[in-house]
Amino acid sequence: MIIKTVKELLSSTDYGSKVEVKGWVRSKRGSKEVAFLPINDGSTIKNIQVVVNLTAFSEDTMKKINIGACICVNGELVQSQGKGQTVEVIAKEIEIYGAFDEAYPLQKQGMSLEYLREIAHLRPRTNTFGAVFRVRHAMTYGIHKFFNDRGFYNIHTPIITGSDAEGAGQMFRVTTLDMNNPPKNPDGTIDYKEDFFGKETNLTVSGQLEGELAALALSKIYTFGPTFRAENSNTPRHAAEFWMIEPEMAFHDINDNMDVAEDMLKYLVKYALEHCKDDLEFLNNMYDKELLKKLDIVVNNKFQRMTYTDAIEVLKSSGKKFEFAVEWGVDLQKEHENFLVEHFKRPVILTGYPKDIKAFYMKLNDDGKTVRAMDVLFPYVGEIIGGSQREEDYDKLLKRMREMHIPEKEMWWYLETRKFGTAPHSGFGLGLERLILFVTGMSNIRDVIAFPRTPKNAEF
Repeated sequence: MIIKTVKELLSSTDYGSKVEVKGWVRSKRGSKEVAFLPINDGSTIKNIQVVVNLTAFSEDTMKKINIGACICVNGELVQSQGKGQTVEVIAKEIEIYGAFDEAYPLQKQGMSLEYLREIAHLRPRTNTFGAVFRVRHAMTYGIHKFFNDRGFYNIHTPIITGSDAEGAGQMFRVTTLDMNNPPKNPDGTIDYKEDFFGKETNLTVSGQLEGELAALALSKIYTFGPTFRAENSNTPRHAAEFWMIEPEMAFHDINDNMDVAEDMLKYLVKYALEHCKDDLEFLNNMYDKELLKKLDIVVNNKFQRMTYTDAIEVLKSSGKKFEFAVEWGVDLQKEHENFLVEHFKRPVILTGYPKDIKAFYMKLNDDGKTVRAMDVLFPYVGEIIGGSQREEDYDKLLKRMREMHIPEKEMWWYLETRKFGTAPHSGFGLGLERLILFVTGMSNIRDVIAFPRTPKNAEF
């Protein structure tokens, strides 16, 4: 027999056919003669109801079928007599895969998201996390489809790296040395020449630098992989392990870069609306009553584009008292980003940031004070994309690296791409988890990744 998912069965009109349903029992109700068992297998947020004639099954069997039990039901697909469903299954045979006598940790009522984080091994079975992870899958597929359909090539950049793309130093070290007794240099420092790679290495914070190398041969590439940041931030928007999508494009300037970023975000939100309707409606009702409205705003409005300098003027002239001061040259905080998005009632793309608050590889503007950076700001999540036109001039890049104390010796390969056949190019990074936060309406990054890695938390 061909096994069909709950999602497939719910859309079937093959009444009277023999079917097999496998999944977990979501609840149990009924009378002395009949029991009703909603079954879910994760393929959809909706359950399919199994109707059990209790005279046909032993009392011992039915006692084992509690909420959370995993069962296989062979039966007949019929039109449902109840409201809210079109079909149901009349059980003929039941096989119990997984039963238990203990209290089930997933209770129907009263479970906070904080509590569910403590049982992350079970929380995918809830409606909330089933919906979130199905949306996450859809966005992952949509990202690959967006780039593939536009002639981009996916490049796998290294997870272990000897360079710091951000220059911030907040990286996790990778070593095979015995840290209780490491080899030492004469000055007492650790001798990493004795390490596995013969040098100090870390988990990557970005695939951008290697992505640039590929773009200067293949023209349009994107990376999609895990990145790591040892930033001791216990906020709802930060995690130590997260997934980044980083396109790099030869022959694209900052305006082309903004166009690709806006097109991609609109495409992905529209994709979610078209392919995750049931899950988004559930999340809208449960967590954010404005969720569907916010998603529609992204799809149906052109993003507001403005310079950082103009944004500072908007903030200063607003009359609003911000917690963090607003002055030209400071990095914008989440409260500033949220104000701008609310003020224009649409996503905002800021360009022309002060060079002193941006990375060494960003191309300088003619004023010598600002760079061709690009940040896309979304409701609630703030910065969802960060990018720039990259500096393609060897001398200018070398000067910026020296100003910002980026080690030339370790970055020789990056500099050489500006020596041999350099070209204008641009790129950006999209944090997958921040996209999922926005699309699902969830409020904490820990709730959009299956097993979050945050300070003092690597339990599962």
